[in-house]
Amino acid sequence: MEGGRKAMSHPHEIPNQDHGLIGKRIPLIDAFRKAAGQAIYTDDIQLPGQLVGKILRSPHPHAKILSIDTSRAESIPGVHAVVTGKEATNHFGVLPVSQDETALAVDKVLFIGDNVAAVAAESEEIALKALGAIQVEYEPLQAFLKMEDSLEQVPEELRLHPKTVDGTNIHKQVEQEFGDFDEAYEKALWKKRQTFRFIGVTHAFTEPMCTIAHFDADERLTLWSATQVPHYLHRALAKVMEMPMHKIRVIRPTVGGGFGGKSDPFPHEMVAALLSRKCRRPVKILFDREEVFYSNHGRHPSKIEVALAIDANKKISGLHVDALIDGGAWGSFGVVTTYYNGVLANGPYRLPNFRYRGRRVYSNKPPCGAMRGHGAVNTRYAYEILLDEAAHDLGIDPAAFRRDNVLPPNTKTINELRITTSGIGECIDRAVEASGWKEKYGKLPFGHGIGIAGGFYISGSALPIHWDKIPQSTVHLKVDLDGGVTIHSLAAEIGQGSDTMLAQIVADVLGLPIHFCRVFSEDTDTAPIDLGSYSSRVTFMAGNAARKAAENLRHLLIQAAADLTGYPAEVFVLRNERVVNCTMPEIQVPYLEAVRRAMKDCGALQTSGCYQAPPMGGKFKGAAAGLSPTYSFQAFVVELSVDLQTGKPKLHDVWAAHDCGKALNPLAVEGQIEGSIHMGLGQVLCEEFAYNKGNVLNPNFLDYRTLSPMEMPRVHPILVETCDPEGPFGAKECGEGPLLPILPAVSNALFDAIGVRFYELPITADRIWRALKRKKKEEAKSLV
Repeated sequence: MEGGRKAMSHPHEIPNQDHGLIGKRIPLIDAFRKAAGQAIYTDDIQLPGQLVGKILRSPHPHAKILSIDTSRAESIPGVHAVVTGKEATNHFGVLPVSQDETALAVDKVLFIGDNVAAVAAESEEIALKALGAIQVEYEPLQAFLKMEDSLEQVPEELRLHPKTVDGTNIHKQVEQEFGDFDEAYEKALWKKRQTFRFIGVTHAFTEPMCTIAHFDADERLTLWSATQVPHYLHRALAKVMEMPMHKIRVIRPTVGGGFGGKSDPFPHEMVAALLSRKCRRPVKILFDREEVFYSNHGRHPSKIEVALAIDANKKISGLHVDALIDGGAWGSFGVVTTYYNGVLANGPYRLPNFRYRGRRVYSNKPPCGAMRGHGAVNTRYAYEILLDEAAHDLGIDPAAFRRDNVLPPNTKTINELRITTSGIGECIDRAVEASGWKEKYGKLPFGHGIGIAGGFYISGSALPIHWDKIPQSTVHLKVDLDGGVTIHSLAAEIGQGSDTMLAQIVADVLGLPIHFCRVFSEDTDTAPIDLGSYSSRVTFMAGNAARKAAENLRHLLIQAAADLTGYPAEVFVLRNERVVNCTMPEIQVPYLEAVRRAMKDCGALQTSGCYQAPPMGGKFKGAAAGLSPTYSFQAFVVELSVDLQTGKPKLHDVWAAHDCGKALNPLAVEGQIEGSIHMGLGQVLCEEFAYNKGNVLNPNFLDYRTLSPMEMPRVHPILVETCDPEGPFGAKECGEGPLLPILPAVSNALFDAIGVRFYELPITADRIWRALKRKKKEEAKSLV
């Protein structure tokens, strides 16, 4: 053939490459399977000889275990195994710095519902009978049920864990200061200090925890579990079971929701493995809803004091946050939570002076952990309420006030968070315009109001939990003989659409329809390491890894086309199932022909791609916390009304502007925005854990109030695209950031409607009604 062949200089530099799938509204590739009832969840799996596992739980919030007698339980026909904490004493946890959990309680129990012993039996009836036959002798200890009580120094036997701060039950204490807050506060034109209180809430996912363990004849453990973090679970099992990781296989079936609530390795997963190893039969543990409420790591209750200073130029001059955080019985993600409560307040506005103290305490209540918007939700609420107060008192439009203080792109916050792209200004502008803000704010009749709030959030953590220098995400591609592409990743699909994202990116780079791509993201035996679905990391990190793997494959196919045609590789692009010479479009090689030519040279046609965040951050203690390759930004406007007779609020509309970098799939981005709003509205309006002496009083969906679909307002998603230079095709996160502004936007709209501020959540109809009564009395007194 004419034309000299030339090796391609760089696999990522392709001129005139079409992006036919990026930005298209594509239904999630697993949607039809789920809608048809064909998705396989963990509880759907039934193995030959499978037994039922059940866990005996503590009736005490804090007590020593003096003795456990399992002999009666072991003698019951149909019981195949009983285990106690003494059989697995190795500690584990999701963070290397907080390895404070055991499969079962060893010496003492730390909350009502703590794991004491477990059985495996032929049926649930027999398993429950066996639990009732286990005799446990306890010595009750003083229970720490209020956050403030955990601040006091106590004898060693009353400390929940050996490693605490200064002999107290403080798990983690963080103190940071940047600039000079005291000076800023002293010189402020406007300043206020206010305490906010937040009750604990749960994720309320549909599928309860479920796991199946099978210890087989080859001494190999396979564990199926509804988890967001197969890799971390894999590590924890190896430690607790004292087995090499290559002898353990973790499989994640379809997951029925997570929202952070399945992002820890959990004791019940260890317990199932222990039971299976002991009886050499598969064992399934399925929680009822009450067990989920006791075991699930929900959002931390907290008391947060915030002080805000505004200078003579009406700019934010200082912020002080002092957070007391209730972590419950275990560490979980708590160290990260403690940092995030402060450091993620450094956006989306310029902030020259910042001081933070965070104290996370252990208490004798169910453990808390990561939940959508992890660590940032409560502080964001407090900050945005005080911003609104400042604007109101200074006679400034709250939207304009925020607009005048936004973080610019290509800058750093005072605590050295690197900001690449920032769409916060455009988010405010578009939300204001779409909502008719200027015509409504302060002008609606009493009982009707409109409010605004902003937010920003990480797109994955720049530093991994385990600092072992492996890439944070790796993706493998394998091409079949007919050209189909199999994508192997361990990024957990939990309903957020990550499998669709991976298929979309790979198909786009290769110029293929999306149905050419199949995603396998559930098996540690076949997938390379990915750290899991948490911290809004999957699109940015796994997406970048998938793009690199696809670009490496594209390079091989283009080289194959160059070999077949004799034209230089640089002139070829992939589009519409063909490798096309972009300078002479009539010169084309069918995709399948290029595949087979590449296979001639390579044998198996396989490629890999990986992603590691670039180095960043300061050199002070805690500098890694909050670091991210990029950040999303949001501005929401809420319009609502209040029934003045009952206090019941009715939300009418939410205009939700979100800077997602580039909307790879606008349909999926809008779904994430709407889901975040639903979850945030639950926390601000109705959701709350109720306790009595350590007992959860509402551990079910009848008594734990969540927002119904009928109560959802009209949501108007506004996608702001700033095309981040490091995101895959410019994308940033969209799964957690959109939760942050909805809580304060609702509260600010309530102030516009009835003139009352709320410093405690949830803002129930009863609290609104009482606030209206107080306001009426105060107004009557002022007239006397």
